[in-house]
Formats: sequence, structure tokens, C-alpha cells
Amino acid sequence: MDALGELAQHGLYSPDLEHDSCGVGLVANVKGEKSHQIVTESLQVLINLGHRGACGRDPETGDGAGILVQMPDVFLRQQCDGLGISLPPAGRYGVGMVFLPPEDAAETKCRNFIEKVIADEGMELLGWRDVPTDPSKIGRDARAVCPRIRQVFIAGGDLDREQMERKLYVVRKVIEHNMMDCGITEEEADYFYVCSMSGKTVVYKGLLMAHQIAGFYPDLDDKDMA
Repeated sequence: MDALGELAQHGLYSPDLEHDSCGVGLVANVKGEKSHQIVTESLQVLINLGHRGACGRDPETGDGAGILVQMPDVFLRQQCDGLGISLPPAGRYGVGMVFLPPEDAAETKCRNFIEKVIADEGMELLGWRDVPTDPSKIGRDARAVCPRIRQVFIAGGDLDREQMERKLYVVRKVIEHNMMDCGITEEEADYFYVCSMSGKTVVYKGLLMAHQIAGFYPDLDDKDMA
């Protein structure tokens, strides 16, 4: 028996489970201090991992890249103030990052459905924000299937932070498992996707090459995105 086989017999390691995986990078401040520099360095890590991605017939359309950031409360609070959305204190609200169909009628159906699920689960809709994007920064094929991208803000009410997080997870799963109930076609449903829904983190992602994400999402270049 070879050495790997010996390890497989006597430990948890099994060579049969070896496989490749996507590139993942982590940047954090050991003192727990938020800063825009962490976001900037994370985007550079993403670029450094670009060799783990792939592209199709259009060399500028990737198979997907994204960044998960801790809730950027200061940034989101500033954005919502300009929209007339009053956010509760940090830790008392959640944000859903949602892809929606580009057609007006289908988008309205999806948004109405999301709002109904939020209400049915006993949570409060605070409002919607259009996430700024720059389609000129992405590939031709990605532009052809680009969804509308919105953030939905949800209040946790009397729930504590962990209770709210669990309830937001339920809201997301109900949406995902019942999205066809809102009356959209299967083709329209291909655009309907909840990237994240949490009171702790927000995900910015898309059919992007690693180096395109910062240009596509101007939010990530804002100094208050920390």
C-alpha cells in the first residue's frame, strides 16, 4: 500500500476527494477596523486570482467573479439618505442584492413578489436602491444578458441580530423556491437571482472577469465603501 493509501486508511484524508476549486482570497484587518483599503486590496487579490477564471467565445465575458464585503453601513446610509430611505441602526436592518429581469413588467412582478414575501415573513420593507453599473466595462456577451441590479432594504423590527439573520435567510429561500409564482416566464426567471440577503454582508458579483468588477460597480470605488 502506498503512503497516500495508508493515510486514507488511518485518517480523514482521502486522495479520491482531491479536486480543483475556484480561487478564493481573504483580506481582513486584524484589529477589526473597517477601511476602504480592505476593499481595494480585496479587488487586487481578485485580479491576482484571475487565472482561476475562464471565458467563453467572447474573451471579455468571464464565467463569474465577485466580492463579499462586511456591511458597509456608512456608505449605504449616505446612499439611502439621498433616496429618502431611513435606515435603522447598524445591525437592525438587512440588504438584499438582487438581479431582476430587464423588462419593466417582469421586473415589477419580481419586486412585488419579493415585497410580499418580506411582509409574509413579518419583516418591513424599507425601500429599493438602483445599484449603479457601467456595462461598457464588461464583455459583449455579458452585456447581452445583463439583469437590472437592485438593493432591497429590510428592517428586522424587534428581532435581535442573529434572529434577523435567520429570518433573512428564510426570506431568501422562500423567494428562490417560489419565484415562478410571481407570473414570470422561464426565460425571465433566468434573470431573477438573489446574490445575497443579510444584515452582515453584501455580495457584488456578475458574469465578469476579475479585473472588470471594480469598473462595473462604481460603488466599490467609493471611499466610504469600507
